[in-house]
Amino acid sequence: MSNLYYESDADASLLKASSLAVVGYGNQGRSWAQNLRDSGFTPRVCVRADESRELAQQEGFEIGELRDASDADVACILIPDDAIPALPIQRRDDALTVVASGYSLAFDRFGPAGDSAMVAPRMLGPEVRRCYEEGVGFISAVGVQEDRTGHALARTLAVASAIGGLRQGALAMTPKQETVLDLAVEQVLSPALTHVNQSFVQTLLAQGISMEAIMTELILSGEIERSYRLLREVGFTGQMGFHSPTSQYGQLSRRGSYDHLDFATPMAAITENIVDGGFADEWDAEAASGHTRLEALLEQHAGPGLQAFEADLRKRLGLGRLKKEAE
Repeated sequence: MSNLYYESDADASLLKASSLAVVGYGNQGRSWAQNLRDSGFTPRVCVRADESRELAQQEGFEIGELRDASDADVACILIPDDAIPALPIQRRDDALTVVASGYSLAFDRFGPAGDSAMVAPRMLGPEVRRCYEEGVGFISAVGVQEDRTGHALARTLAVASAIGGLRQGALAMTPKQETVLDLAVEQVLSPALTHVNQSFVQTLLAQGISMEAIMTELILSGEIERSYRLLREVGFTGQMGFHSPTSQYGQLSRRGSYDHLDFATPMAAITENIVDGGFADEWDAEAASGHTRLEALLEQHAGPGLQAFEADLRKRLGLGRLKKEAE
């Protein structure tokens, strides 16, 4: 059973005398910097000279160059995983470096001096800020990679608490565990669900049901999205009570229909490729090539034809109007 950390396990005062740097001011960096400031700290935002620097200045932060993060007692590295190894940062032996994803630490792409750790919100970057403002916080994963000072966990929990990552609880995980879980959702579960959805679509199209009706049922109506919200809020057994007896019986009585299919073997193979670093090597090579295969895959699976179909359907169903009203 996983160990859990809460705000009562953290001492935010450990950071009071520390200089803090936030590297990056994108989805995660902006939220972390604002949450740290609202928790009483004064982080310095270290970014390249681009639009993100201008935004951080407009929002009242002290600005620094990327290399200035070298001198911070605590540096939160909040840029894409594949950009971290190229950072012009040299950390001190008594410093703490925190990342929001375990990837670079787990696969030895980043090995700063001093303590290194992970605070990984189980939440998209903008929601890290929204959940903090709402006072509910968010679930996170917390783990130490290197503890050279003897204080790595205590300081990491202080950071996690300051950004709101302990209000609901944080799972104790190593950076490698967090990375394997994260990549497995993307590479093992997502392709399997895509295959199932595609098979479902073909089955219903053969029955004369239109693509518009199928997409509305699966995505655009929001029914499945809200059903998953109920799973989170009241659990599987709790949400079953919101389904009709017909629905309950149909779902449960057909559960064994796919048991003869072997999902486990390809899932295990993909997961092993993640664990042994094979995917990390592949992604390095892809980045070195200028992401040529990624561009081809995006063209194949999310190209202009599909974009146009989705945009037209969303417009006809009024979703575009609702989006504008929400803005």
